[in-house]
Amino acid sequence: MSRPLCCRCQRPSSHCLCALIPSVTNETAVLILQHPSEAGHALNTARLAALGLTNAELRIGERFDDLPIDDGIESYLLFPGEQAIGLGELAQATRPLRLIVPDGTWRKARKLLHVNPWLASLPRVALPEGLSSRYRLRKAPMPGALSTLEAIVTTLNLLEGSNRFDALLKPFDAMIEAQIAAMGDEVFQRNHAGTR
Repeated sequence: MSRPLCCRCQRPSSHCLCALIPSVTNETAVLILQHPSEAGHALNTARLAALGLTNAELRIGERFDDLPIDDGIESYLLFPGEQAIGLGELAQATRPLRLIVPDGTWRKARKLLHVNPWLASLPRVALPEGLSSRYRLRKAPMPGALSTLEAIVTTLNLLEGSNRFDALLKPFDAMIEAQIAAMGDEVFQRNHAGTR
């Protein structure tokens, strides 16, 4: 028997995060393209970002041919690459801006770019080096790898004002703590202690 879910945050009703999700105004539009395999994931950080930002949209799928991105807003793909510009350079760009964020494992995110050539052709922006994740339940595939929510918070803080978006991390931290509590300290220590 499945547990009832909150219709907004999609967490089990007993662990609903809605009371912790802020409403933060962002000038930079955020469009999150989520691979379907992530949509039902227990630790879905993309949904938290979409719920907590006033100017954000979450789309789920593999192909995104119908997106209204020819509306005059300059779009940038938040994804590393040889030609990616730094966030400092993007902060100097004229407004308005749209940040397009693929959400999924690195393999699934690359697949989204592969099946959506228009997405892969967008100018890319990369996070600064040396960042560390608060996501203590996940082994990062490379140094500086962040969850989707952390990447969005970092980007918006650098573009629109230092620490202005940190409130979005409160439900994220609560979600991680609840997951650790549910698995028990012994299991957490055995499987995730020291994870970064």
